[in-house]
This record gives sequence, C-alpha cells and structure tokens, in this order.
Amino acid sequence: MRVLRVGDRALLVELDDGGATGALHAELLRRREAGALPAVREIVPAARTVLLDGVDAPERLAAELAGWEPAPLPARVGEAVEVPVRYDGPDLPEVAALWGVSVEAAVRIHTAAEFRVAFCGFAPGFGYLTGLGERYEVPRRATPRTAVPAGSVALAGPYTGVYPRSSPGGWQLIGSTDLVLWDAERDPAALLTPGTRVRFTAGGGR
Repeated sequence: MRVLRVGDRALLVELDDGGATGALHAELLRRREAGALPAVREIVPAARTVLLDGVDAPERLAAELAGWEPAPLPARVGEAVEVPVRYDGPDLPEVAALWGVSVEAAVRIHTAAEFRVAFCGFAPGFGYLTGLGERYEVPRRATPRTAVPAGSVALAGPYTGVYPRSSPGGWQLIGSTDLVLWDAERDPAALLTPGTRVRFTAGGGR
C-alpha cells in the first residue's frame, strides 16, 4: 500500500491489485459508518487505487492507513442485483470461440459467475464488474463501434460492464438488458455501485 498526498485535502492510495483495492474500499466504508474514520467527503475506488477527497486531517489519515491490514473481502456481501439478459450480442460467437466453447456454454459460464462491482467510471452508472477470472479475459475490439446501444452487456479484459446509455465503445457485446442503469430521479441514481454483488440471468426483459 502506498499513500500519496493529492492537493491539500485528498489522498490517493495505490494498491497491488483489484482484490486489495476492494478490501480497502470496504474497510474505509465500514470505519466511516462506525465513526472511526476522520471526516472524508468522497471515497472513490478504481482498478488499483482508492481516492479519498475532502479529508479533514489528511496527514493523520495517511499515517493511519500505512498501518492498516484490511481483511480480504468475504465471498458474499449484501443481496445481489439480478440483471436479466438477452444473450444475443453480435460478439458472442467470437467470445465463445476465444473461450474455446460453444455459444450455449459461453452463456452458461457468464450466468454461473457471481460478479462484484469493483469500481465505476467511463459514464454515469457504468460499473466495472469482476468475477469471471483470468481464464475468460477477452481483448477489446480492434475497431471500436461508433455507437453501442444502451443496455448492452459487454466484456473487455477481466471486466463485464453494462452500457447505461448509447455511446462509442470497444468492448465485446454479448447481450442486452432492459434494466435502467442510471436514473437521476432514483437514490442512488446508479443501479450498480462499488461493492454491489451482481448476477446475470438469461432471458432479458424488465
């Protein structure tokens, strides 16, 4: 763990991998909920970092963090969000070929996994979900699409993601869902937030 000062009231914690990042993020939230953390306005995880912004006592917190040893994330935390998917994506046959399985088997692999939102980014409501493991990592498309439909379920590297709105994108599209990933009238607006468990089911629809 490496703790860096960012400006006057922020810290950036660098970690070895996504598992350590998730564990630290969970520990920070737990301590803040228990009132055992100096005031922090925002806690923002990424792939291998956690940003703490609006820190009232950054030097004190940096010294505390250096001695922390967060416990590994438990296998199951909270109720899983179920995402019904129509596995009809144009890149599904290519993904299946990369995995060395049939299309039907690729769908079974994806629906059998339990995912966790590691962090969010790219667009409001877009979560980077881990859970498939290294065996099923796939490359981004060589040529990104100029428009990916909202609700597209996609893979890239070790992550699964669901596009909350239409946008350009280079991920492999394996299906689609009707779930609303981002709704400004909802609290929270994002359906998928860091730490959320997610399961994908075949079938689609709302």
